[in-house]
Amino acid sequence: MPDKASEKTMERTAAIDAILSRAPVIPVLVVEDAAQAVPLAKALAAGGLSVLEITLRSAAALEAIKRIAADVPEAVVGAGTVLNAAQFAAAQLAGAKFVISPGATEALYYTAKDTGLPFLPAVATASEIMRALEQGFTRAKFFPAEAMGGIKALQSLAGPFPQMRFCPTGGITEGNLAAYAALPNVASVGGSWLAPKEMLQKSDWAGITALAKKAVQIAKGQ
Repeated sequence: MPDKASEKTMERTAAIDAILSRAPVIPVLVVEDAAQAVPLAKALAAGGLSVLEITLRSAAALEAIKRIAADVPEAVVGAGTVLNAAQFAAAQLAGAKFVISPGATEALYYTAKDTGLPFLPAVATASEIMRALEQGFTRAKFFPAEAMGGIKALQSLAGPFPQMRFCPTGGITEGNLAAYAALPNVASVGGSWLAPKEMLQKSDWAGITALAKKAVQIAKGQ
């Protein structure tokens, strides 16, 4: 029978997999105006991208998470660019259903375990992957993906770490999305091209839905 640590690892893996499996691409969003949060989330969900990462890079981010969590039941909203335990707690209080960080610290691992909120730590090296595994996390964001070797790096990491699956983020575009999504150790892909500033400024929600639909088609090889 699996020991307690193994059981916890399986529980964490199942929880984050349930989120990552909902959509092949996770939009990485910087929301400057909280009033845009709900229509933006609805537009992306309508295009087939229902898992949304609102990065804590703006003053409106926590309010955006709060509004999406309350008013867009078809979407699963999470917080990105979470750097410390205080931000983790604030994101959870705002209604985030998962948390993503650009790296990983002991404090973040501890907080994730303590709260039970699905957490996707970021890794960039084999040593960081080993640390994630020691902490009981078998799913991670690979960041910054392109800068750290991209597809070739992920292919190389598959050998020593067959239990790990990744959400590569950073430098991914429509042009290389298909190649990333086709990798066996990629669970989902993070992308920041899905809500261009010019579309947000024009409230072009139909255009954003079209970008989402195209991303789904590319990621699924259609």
